[in-house]
This record gives sequence, structure tokens and C-alpha cells, in this order.
Amino acid sequence: MTQQTTRQDSAKRGTVLVVDDNADIRRLVHLTLEKHYTVLEAADGHSALQMLSEHRPPVVLLDIMMPGEFDGLQVLDAIKHDPELQCTLVAMVTARGQAMDGLEARMRGADAYFIKPFSPRDLKIWVENRLP
Repeated sequence: MTQQTTRQDSAKRGTVLVVDDNADIRRLVHLTLEKHYTVLEAADGHSALQMLSEHRPPVVLLDIMMPGEFDGLQVLDAIKHDPELQCTLVAMVTARGQAMDGLEARMRGADAYFIKPFSPRDLKIWVENRLP
């Protein structure tokens, strides 16, 4: 790691974990946020939980429908029921666009709900308002 990279990283405002099984979505969000934030990525719920445990990011952008042992709602439940993680801000970023889907996510503790296709600008503004 160069000194320049270290200076750039230290100037970043915080860390955001992007959890989505779609690599294109992860890349889009990464490119949208990387200038001002450290962006971590996970492709499934299990990896997300490992990243949360290791890095404790203050913001998570979380898909609902993912393959594997844990879907996004189960990851959300794990975050909100863990005393060390429950203050983590979670925005769901999902293709599930029914009103009941958003309501269920909010009842389980989601702080925001973005429906795909989403506006990268709106997502960035949401993060900026939480990690100034």
C-alpha cells in the first residue's frame, strides 16, 4: 500500500458494506460511493455476517433475495438482534417492490428501502446524510 492510498483511505468518511448476489449491482454501488467511503462487498448473507463481525461498518446496503443459507431479511434480523450491531444502519436495495415487502423490512428494523432499479444518486444522498 502506498502512502497516497493510505492518505486517500484516511480521508474517507466511513465504511459501507454492500451485500448483493449480483456483481453488477455491487460494482455500480461501489463506483457510486468509493470516492468518499470505504466500500466492502459481500455476495451472500453468510459472507455479509462475516464482514459485519470483522469490520463493523456503520451502514449496510442489503439485497433481500440472495442464494445460500441467509437471505437479506435474515441478515437484517441478525444485525438488529445483535447488541453490538443493532445501531448499524441498514438500507434494503431490492427488486421486491410490493408495499408489504417494504413494510415488513421496516418492521424488522430496516432504515430505508430502495427498489431496483434504483437511483445511484438517491442511494448516495441517503448514505451521505448518515455518514457526513
